[in-house]
Amino acid sequence: MDTLRLAPIPANLPATVPFVGPETLQRRLGQPFAARLGANENGFGPSPRAVAAMQAAVLDIWQYGDATSHDLTQALAAHLDLPADHITVGEGVDGLLGNLVRLMIAPGDVVVTSDGAYPTFNYHVTGFGGVLHKVPYRDDAEDPAALTRAAHENGARMVYLANPDNPMGSWIRGTDIAAMLDDLPPGCLLVLDEAYLEFAPAGAISQIAPDDPRVIRMRTFSKAYGLAGARIGYATGHPQLIAAFDRVRNHFGVNRIAQAGALAALQDQDWLARTLAQVAQARTRIAAIATDNGLTALPSATNFVAIDTGRDGPFARALVEALEAEGVFIRMPGTAPLNRCIRVSCAPPPELEVFAAALPKALLRL
Repeated sequence: MDTLRLAPIPANLPATVPFVGPETLQRRLGQPFAARLGANENGFGPSPRAVAAMQAAVLDIWQYGDATSHDLTQALAAHLDLPADHITVGEGVDGLLGNLVRLMIAPGDVVVTSDGAYPTFNYHVTGFGGVLHKVPYRDDAEDPAALTRAAHENGARMVYLANPDNPMGSWIRGTDIAAMLDDLPPGCLLVLDEAYLEFAPAGAISQIAPDDPRVIRMRTFSKAYGLAGARIGYATGHPQLIAAFDRVRNHFGVNRIAQAGALAALQDQDWLARTLAQVAQARTRIAAIATDNGLTALPSATNFVAIDTGRDGPFARALVEALEAEGVFIRMPGTAPLNRCIRVSCAPPPELEVFAAALPKALLRL
């Protein structure tokens, strides 16, 4: 064939993906993991009502999904007490971030984020030719003041902030995020990733006007609602920005099974409350396992726990690999000094007991 000729931006990008999936790792190992604790999935599972709704929707899978996700959007509007034109549904936060960057970032535009924060956001920014400026974490948490300073210094078009944070599990007070908006440069959009907000204390929720044009907020059904494999989430913001998503989104990207599952999950708040209680118990158990092995669990407002190894990145990487050899899948932050930690997802007790048995064996390997 003729020489492949890519467009200029992707032609100069590395052939990479933000994450190596656990299925890929299992194929390399030649066996399944005994404990899948690395992707922050909800091992407690979705609402049975959501499962039933998705099973029923399979019969109509020959049909495209509703391109407007109308029923789910209306239910979200009622749940959030927002007008429906403030909400857009997409293929998880990842898909929504990709569409937002496509909407807002031209080649050369500056975007500010934290060094070590969610790599998929960075993947989208570089994929559309944006220029990333990163600031370090402060005390294992994202630093709103540093992000704001960098936005002014570099003329940023967007600033990314996750609350609660991945990979450290820390959280910022909602009042501090609201104050941050007043300090951002004019025309700079705050991208507030709230994928883990259901797990956080009430003080983490920002009381920002739903039509504030300076911020867009993104949430997901992947974590607390247990629908990671369905790939569905939503964003809220000023109706003018929300309407602009129709210019670039994949209009049939959210399939009808995902829509049915998300709608039923949203309507089963009792199951959500049960899940949150189980996650809290799992965080406590993970912290105890860490302590039993001479490690330190960091406070978490998410469905995972960052565990400080007390060493450095190479040690943590070796521990991740040793745990893989013991049949346990976990992950770790990729940037120093955060990479002294490992990150363990909350899960039902049997999987955590596998982790408890494997961790001392893995440490003995090092």
